[in-house]
Amino acid sequence: MVGRPKGQRKTGGRKKGTPNKVNAELKDMILGALNKSGGEGYLIKQASENPTAFLTLVGKVLPMTVQGDANHPLTFTITTGVPRADED
Repeated sequence: MVGRPKGQRKTGGRKKGTPNKVNAELKDMILGALNKSGGEGYLIKQASENPTAFLTLVGKVLPMTVQGDANHPLTFTITTGVPRADED
């Protein structure tokens, strides 16, 4: 049998929503390295020099669901500086 028996309540452990300590420490280290590398300026440089990696990062930090107003739809424009195949 895996888990608790049916009807038994959870006791102890972390509270729901408590971040994993290792994940929090790793996030702090990454943000520290970004700060020491130049912060926003470094990210701007990466957007030009490594657009694929930069856009992967952007995809990781954007919310998964974006909702707009039916009367005012959202419009997104992503400019990478990388020519499309049909623009040769």
